[in-house]
Amino acid sequence: MSSQPHQPSFSIPVRVYYEDTDAGGVVYYANYLRFFERCRTEWMRNAGYGQAQLAAEAGIGFVARKASCEYLKPARLDDLIEVGLSVEKLTRVRVVFRQSVRRGDEELVTGEVEIACVNMATMTPAPIPDFLHTRLEQLK
Repeated sequence: MSSQPHQPSFSIPVRVYYEDTDAGGVVYYANYLRFFERCRTEWMRNAGYGQAQLAAEAGIGFVARKASCEYLKPARLDDLIEVGLSVEKLTRVRVVFRQSVRRGDEELVTGEVEIACVNMATMTPAPIPDFLHTRLEQLK
């Protein structure tokens, strides 16, 4: 993984709360994955589709298949951070995201998360429906 500055195509602001931190007031490392998930959920909502809607109407959901992070600098209690993403790869079943957390001009965390589309009834791989795949292609 590279620590070159990441320029997200979509981002959301996130305030660091007490619950996000460890005893030293620093964001607990696993919580960055929660921030990444929140950003992907809002990205999908921005595309016009909520997770519950996709499950109910198309019978699909997205599950994490692989994740990696590089921790560069800590975020701290009360920081206002920006969590961003860009789509690195989109296939018929998977999406690979490059994600980042920034505080102003400082890059704090970078990561790559791969998600897979699954049939919610069987939890087996399923193709991303054409209507959604087309929309996600537009947002790359």
